[in-house]
Amino acid sequence: MSSTLANPPALRGSAGGRIVAVMLRHLYILLGSVPRLIEMIYWPTVQMVVWGLISESLAPTMNWQAQAAGILISAVLLWDLLFRAQLGMSISFLEEMWSRNLGHLFVSPLRPWEWVASLMAMSLIRTLIGVVPAALLAILLYHWNIFSIGLPLLAFFVNLIVTGWAIALVVLALILRYGMGAEGLAWAIVFAVSPISAIYYPVSVLPGWLQWVALALPPAHVFEGMRGLLHGLGFDMGHFGAAVGLNIVCLALGCAAFLWGFRIARDRGSLLQQGE
Repeated sequence: MSSTLANPPALRGSAGGRIVAVMLRHLYILLGSVPRLIEMIYWPTVQMVVWGLISESLAPTMNWQAQAAGILISAVLLWDLLFRAQLGMSISFLEEMWSRNLGHLFVSPLRPWEWVASLMAMSLIRTLIGVVPAALLAILLYHWNIFSIGLPLLAFFVNLIVTGWAIALVVLALILRYGMGAEGLAWAIVFAVSPISAIYYPVSVLPGWLQWVALALPPAHVFEGMRGLLHGLGFDMGHFGAAVGLNIVCLALGCAAFLWGFRIARDRGSLLQQGE
């Protein structure tokens, strides 16, 4: 009965059924491991608590003290959305690699895009598990409710999730191409863009030439829009439109990179050999 509910007959043998089946494999592993769940919640919560304390210590000396906690805590939570989206997708992929399961997956009718869709869905679930408890704790500790941002929060959320997926697809491509020696990129590569993502400071503090680089990336537009909204300037459609357009380009490039890495791994026969 449980298998019928999880994978109804209408989905069996279809692309949707295969996507759900891969998702269920990861969900069973995730929900069956309390340490995994604790680890996913732990780091976003620690980040939020530390930055909340920093913002409270700075507030009396800042001329924007009334909004200091809200801006920094919101920045931390939104940045963790991007990081968790990228890491959640990469970890689900790496779990298949660590268990040497790629060969089993691709002797089935599973297509690469279906696999990617299931990884994206798991990334979304992992991100919500990690970030939502931290956001709720921020209400209790610092009386700051990020959900009070309303619909603009959804726009920020979607843009950062998609950026995380685009970065993750590049990571997946590099691991497929170069093997497990590149798995450290799953944790490191996202931090390469953090200095120019305008997370805790405006783009204007960067050197002039670097500002153009920052504005060529979607996160800078999201965080600039977030700060403007919290400063009472309203929702900036210019930054929103730029973030959406850049994300479309980034996601397309990420998909192309993944298909390139997958094709090379398949042609070399390394899909059956990948693993620890």
